[in-house]
Amino acid sequence: MKLPTHVLATTLGVKALGLHGGDVALAFAFGCGIDIDHLLKLPFYLKSVGFKDRRGYYWRSSLQEPVALLWIIPLSIFLGTVIPIVFFVIHIAMDYSVRFEKMPFYPYSSYVTRGWLLGLSDNLKEAVLFVLLACTTSLLFLAAR
Repeated sequence: MKLPTHVLATTLGVKALGLHGGDVALAFAFGCGIDIDHLLKLPFYLKSVGFKDRRGYYWRSSLQEPVALLWIIPLSIFLGTVIPIVFFVIHIAMDYSVRFEKMPFYPYSSYVTRGWLLGLSDNLKEAVLFVLLACTTSLLFLAAR
């Protein structure tokens, strides 16, 4: 999924859960911030492909795979909050709904999956989810007035 959809989902979660302060920062760090690995992989992409648009390039790292729960769960226990787990799982669920390659146990396994809902186009899934999230978020903000 694209960043705006992750931002909307995280905003909705923050509003629905009534989060404040540091909890909001944690929610956005694990709901959106884990996409930072794309910036970390950018030099490798440019070295390998250059400035061309190459579909299928593997942009993900173990930071965006379920295996990251191996460090997120202990972190959550240490912090005394489930916020990182909840928002990370939401992010992962959204990413797994689109069909690009994912390696859920990387670097411990080379198993590859394409996620779920493969019969629907990624653009359709993204658009429907974006509209649902935008409407629900708007309703929550309007109801709070």
